[in-house]
Amino acid sequence: MGISFPENFLWGGATAANQCEGAYNEDGKGLSIQDLMPKGVMGPVAQTPTEDNLKLIGVDFYHRYEEDIKLFAEMGFKTFRLSIAWSRIFPTGTELEPNELGLEFYDKVFDTCLKYNIEPLVTLSHYETPLYLAQNYDGWRSRELITFFERYCRVVFDRYKDKVKYWLTFNEVNAVLVSPLLGAGVWTHKSKLTKQDIYQTTHHELVASALAVKLGHEIMPKAKIGCMVVASPIYPMTTNPDDIISAYEKQRELMFFTDIHVNGEYPRYTEKLFKDYNVNLEVTEEDKEILKHTVDFVAFSYYNSKCAAKDESKFEYVNGNIYRGIKNPYLEFTEWGNQIDPQGLRYILNYFYDRYKLPLFVVENGLGAEDELVVGENGEKTVYDDYRIKYLNDHIVQIGKAVEEGVEVMGYTSWGCIDLVSAASAEMKKRYGFIYVDRNQDGTGSLERYKKKSFYWYKEVIATNGSNLIE
Repeated sequence: MGISFPENFLWGGATAANQCEGAYNEDGKGLSIQDLMPKGVMGPVAQTPTEDNLKLIGVDFYHRYEEDIKLFAEMGFKTFRLSIAWSRIFPTGTELEPNELGLEFYDKVFDTCLKYNIEPLVTLSHYETPLYLAQNYDGWRSRELITFFERYCRVVFDRYKDKVKYWLTFNEVNAVLVSPLLGAGVWTHKSKLTKQDIYQTTHHELVASALAVKLGHEIMPKAKIGCMVVASPIYPMTTNPDDIISAYEKQRELMFFTDIHVNGEYPRYTEKLFKDYNVNLEVTEEDKEILKHTVDFVAFSYYNSKCAAKDESKFEYVNGNIYRGIKNPYLEFTEWGNQIDPQGLRYILNYFYDRYKLPLFVVENGLGAEDELVVGENGEKTVYDDYRIKYLNDHIVQIGKAVEEGVEVMGYTSWGCIDLVSAASAEMKKRYGFIYVDRNQDGTGSLERYKKKSFYWYKEVIATNGSNLIE
């Protein structure tokens, strides 16, 4: 019978402001942490913006958004996930009044989306804490950031309440556990942070996220607001009960973020977790009341699964986009050493839905590869990225299987629908898009756009609502 998806399924693609917009110092924008991270999360921060930071120009979406959104419309996008750069609206994060030019830019972007009947799916904070807040407040280690974030949310909700129906609070909010700088703008080096520091930082973000949900529901009663996490099923490495318990504990530590977003309180098992880590959170009664404002849906990124064992020293480690794990001997790998596990996506969809009974949204999934631009059969430049087509096909098929099993999935937005600068390593050569951008690792290139083979494949997936997928 083939794979089938709901008629209202939201097909689309995803980007982040800091990886595609560029224009880092135009029209009143302040600096973000990304402007001082020329090697991404993999390398040291700079003192000032440097020419080797490819994110300062990105792929120039700031000046080419009309061209890009038109290409998304040609593919048939129903939704486009993007983020607002906080420092474009409040340059330092502390201002009392917003930057009007920044607000006008997103007005134009959203209007262009709506012109093509594309619903914007907007992330409020996507790894780009204003630099001033990072350097002067140590990012989300400071409770004061809740106030600054509330002001930012109120402004953008009021401004775009008639243009944006779907919102996400923090991108991959659970990434703070492994990258406090990227996930929470914490300027103090990770090596100097205690578990107390990291989990208190986490708490501040969770309260701010719930506060954004509260505000959003008050200002935009018909809007849908979701949380967003890194989702990675963690398998026990062996059938040894010690490994099974270890995997279970690691899964809970990663996923308690969604438990709080959905249930409005810390789950019981965090008591032991915090006791083991010698963590004593500062949680006010007001915090507890704010946390009760829960999300409408759960969104997540999915790139790979992980394995865990009680004694992990016996096994080989492999890369992940952010989280590392033990090598799974049954899986293949990408060029960047990430494991490929399409069935893990079906697993995590069922895991979430069994646990929460809320709609789910796969808002990131994709294959980073070194694409080769060639002259195609029709004389136009293109990329024959059959490897990407296979990767995406196999993952979307597993979403379809989860839907058949009764899981409510709102939509799918492939990561990096247009080539952009990598978050983890700030590389341009690690490409994800359906659209090739002529920009090289050394910063050269025309920034011209070219349709890859996958562009036409995804267009057909959307046009047929997934019926052309190969099981």
